[in-house]
Amino acid sequence: MRLGRRTLCALVLLLACTSLGLLYVSTRDTTGLRTPPSLWAPPQGPSRPQLPDLAPEPRYAHIPVRFKEQVVRSLSSADQLLIAPANCPLQYPLQGVEVQPLKSILVPGLSLQAASGQELYQVNLTASLGTWDVAGEVAGVTLTGDGQPDLTISSPGLDLLNRQLQLVIYSSRSYEINTADTVRFSTEGHEAAFTIRIRHLPNPRLYPSGALSQGEQYNISALVTIATKTFLRYDRLRTLITSIRRFYPTVTIVIADDSEKPERVRGPHIEHYLMPFGKGWFAGRNLAVSQVTTKYVLWVDDDFVFTARTRLEKLVDVLERTSLDLVGGAVREISGYATTYRQLLSVEPGAPGQGNCLRQRRGFHQELLGFRDCVVTDGVVNFFLARTDKVREVGFDPRYSRVAHLEFFLDGLGSLRVGSCSDVIVDHASKVKLPWVSRDASAETYARFRYPDSLDASQVARHRLLFFKNRLQCMTAE
Repeated sequence: MRLGRRTLCALVLLLACTSLGLLYVSTRDTTGLRTPPSLWAPPQGPSRPQLPDLAPEPRYAHIPVRFKEQVVRSLSSADQLLIAPANCPLQYPLQGVEVQPLKSILVPGLSLQAASGQELYQVNLTASLGTWDVAGEVAGVTLTGDGQPDLTISSPGLDLLNRQLQLVIYSSRSYEINTADTVRFSTEGHEAAFTIRIRHLPNPRLYPSGALSQGEQYNISALVTIATKTFLRYDRLRTLITSIRRFYPTVTIVIADDSEKPERVRGPHIEHYLMPFGKGWFAGRNLAVSQVTTKYVLWVDDDFVFTARTRLEKLVDVLERTSLDLVGGAVREISGYATTYRQLLSVEPGAPGQGNCLRQRRGFHQELLGFRDCVVTDGVVNFFLARTDKVREVGFDPRYSRVAHLEFFLDGLGSLRVGSCSDVIVDHASKVKLPWVSRDASAETYARFRYPDSLDASQVARHRLLFFKNRLQCMTAE
């Protein structure tokens, strides 16, 4: 009987060990647990945030750290990240102090919050692009170095010192039109830094108001100029003009034309500018935009057709009521499909000494608050309304002569705020060629210029320019 019990216990123990072994084998490669490095793939999702400079402070330099990635970045003084030290007795402005080149300002917010009972209180101010002075001298305060880049202020009274700090003047001595001076503010055992921005005051550009009395729509003719570039397709151009006049009879239309044998395009509120033959796509855009005198410019292709859904009032309202610089609409093909061509652009830094990588994918960042069917993005279709000054600021590189579009938005990345509204639609003239209609010589010439082969010299030059100009080593697109 005893032997039977021992045998039974042994069997139970053996079964338990076997079960644990099988459980280990079955769960060893379960999803969510660590897998061998050769089988691991990065999770899909947003790219990693950019990290700041990872160089340690000197007092922490001896502590070893294993970095996940190395980021090399070049920043100007105006972009420098400043962190106020913990428990620092110095009070100073972190940002918001500006002075015009070769001008002077009172520096706000300087103060010493030290413990009372000291025999002498002293602070030092050091600048690199300017000098220090005071608007008035406080009795009982000693100044050393006024009119110089280094100023020392000392006093046996803390209140006297702080009153003198309220009268400190910074004077710009180096003519720089847009930079920043990183100044040092220190006392015994403590040092702080803050920036004083040096630049001219922004010059506002005003336009006549296109808004009518309350409850009425915008005066589109006073606010918007329609610009287009044409090449050989005068039948399409005239169809575009006719469709515009159905809805906006007095809006100005600016046409840039680099056809070989230009035809006269006349009519009220039409400006037709001729260019050398085949001068190019972006050169024509620059010419057309250069002649716009209204607050906004609407860019259209010469084969678009306005309909009742081409509501420019909606696009004007978006730009009037938001901080966007450019808002695109949608282009509807004859098939009924409408595209907004919303694109997200990002430039990922490469390894030190190497170029960057341009990442292009479809989508948008977020919905535009207060406007249904509108979003914030980086690139849109070739039908958009924009602030004229911002388009001129970014510009169209005339070296892109045949085919280009996103190159403009890449040049504006970081400065051009872009949106898209899918409910403002323009039609695209049909590209279907009927078999019994022969193609004329101008159509053949247009196709040769508009759709060059991938190995055509213009296409090779375009990609070389794109990669060289933007210092790219790779480009990905979805």
